[in-house]
Amino acid sequence: MKVLTLESYFAPEQYASSRLVSDYYEAFANYGFDTVIYTPSPTRGVSDEVRKQYRKRHKSETLYNGKTTVHRFALYREGKSPVLRALRYLIACIKHFYYGCRNKNADVLFVTSTPPIQGAMAVLVKKITGVPVVYNLQDIFPDSLVGTGLAKKNSVIWKIGRKIEDFTYRNVDKIIVPSEDFKLNIVNKGVLPQKVETIYNWVDENLIVPVAKDDNPLFEELYIGRDKFHIVYAGNLGYAQNVKVLLQAADILRNEQGIEFLIFGTGGLKQEYEKFVKENDLDNVKFYPLQPLDKVSQVYSLADASLVSCKKGLGGSAMPSKTWSILATKTPVLCSFDKDGELQRIIEQHQLGLFSDADDAHGLTQNIMTLYQHQELCELYGNNGRKFIEQNLTKEAGTSRYIKVLKDTAVKK
Repeated sequence: MKVLTLESYFAPEQYASSRLVSDYYEAFANYGFDTVIYTPSPTRGVSDEVRKQYRKRHKSETLYNGKTTVHRFALYREGKSPVLRALRYLIACIKHFYYGCRNKNADVLFVTSTPPIQGAMAVLVKKITGVPVVYNLQDIFPDSLVGTGLAKKNSVIWKIGRKIEDFTYRNVDKIIVPSEDFKLNIVNKGVLPQKVETIYNWVDENLIVPVAKDDNPLFEELYIGRDKFHIVYAGNLGYAQNVKVLLQAADILRNEQGIEFLIFGTGGLKQEYEKFVKENDLDNVKFYPLQPLDKVSQVYSLADASLVSCKKGLGGSAMPSKTWSILATKTPVLCSFDKDGELQRIIEQHQLGLFSDADDAHGLTQNIMTLYQHQELCELYGNNGRKFIEQNLTKEAGTSRYIKVLKDTAVKK
C-alpha cells in the first residue's frame, strides 16, 4: 500500500511532535507501507550548515530499509515574522498541492493540521486525484488563534478560519484527534462522530524513563540543588499555556524556602514572565532554555511535580502531550486546566496528580503545598503515572491504531 504524505516539517528538524512523527513513519515501514513524503528543506532546530547539506545532498533520500522516500524542496528559513511565516506556509502548500496531484497512484493521502490550510489543500488534491485523505488534527483552527491571542472569536480572521475548518472536515475521509475533548469540539461543529478517531499521542516508554535524582546530571550542569522540592514547567511560554498562574503561586509561596520553581522554555511571553519575577523579587523561580529532546527524561526527573496548564476557556482545544512524558518519568502532574474536561477525569480517576481550575493560583498553591507536606503522595502518583503509560499509551499501541486508520481508509478508495 502506498501512503502519500505532505509534511511541513520533518527530521532532522526539532519541533513539538517530531518524535511522534518519526515513531509512526517507522511503524508504517515496519508494517510494509511504502511511504512517499514531500517536505521543505529543514528549518526548525537545525543549523545553517545542516540546511546547506540537506539542500545540496539530501534532496531525496530513502529511510527504513527503503520503505520510505523523502523528497525535499527548497524554501527559505522560517523566521519570527508572522507575515513571512504565513507566506512560507502558503508557498509550501502550493508546492505540496503540485506534488500531491502528481501522485494519483497513492492509496491514501495523510496530512497533519500544520499549517491550518494544509487540510483544505489536501481536499483539493483529493478532488483532482480521487485519493482519500486522513487528516491528523493536532491543533484546532481557528480555536488555536484565539488560544494564542492572535484573533478574537467572531472576528473576520476567525470567521475565515471557520470556513476553512468546515470545508476541511466535510471533505476529508477520516480525522485523527489526540483526545475525546478534541472529538467533542469538532462533533459540536457538525462533524459526524464516525468520521473521527481518537488516538492519544503516546510516549516511547523505552526512551522517556525515570532518572533517579542522584543519577541526574542536570542538577550539576544547571547548578540546581537536590535538597529542595522542585516544581517544573517545560514547554512554550505563550498565551495559551498560562504559565503566569505558576508565577503567581511562586509569589504566594515566596517564604517557603524548601520549594523552588524551574521553568524551561521559550515563547512570546518569556520576557514578560522574567519581568514579573524580577519586579516581585522572586528568588524561588529560575529560568532555563528548552533542553534537547534526548534530555526530556532528565528534565522531568528534576521535578517532584510538573505543571500542565492552560488559559481558562482553552482546555477543549488542547491536550498537552507533555502530560504523558511527565507521567512516564514517574513524576506527578500538577494540572491547572479547565474543569470537567478529559484531562481532569484522567488525572483524578487514575490518581496521577492534583487538579485545580485554570487561572486559580490559590488552588494550584494549595495543591503544591499538599504534595510538599505529604511527599509520599508524590511517590504514589508517580508510580501510578508510569503504570498508566505502560498500560495505555505505549508507542506500539498508538502507532498500530494509526496503521489501522490508514488501512481502513485506503480500502474504501
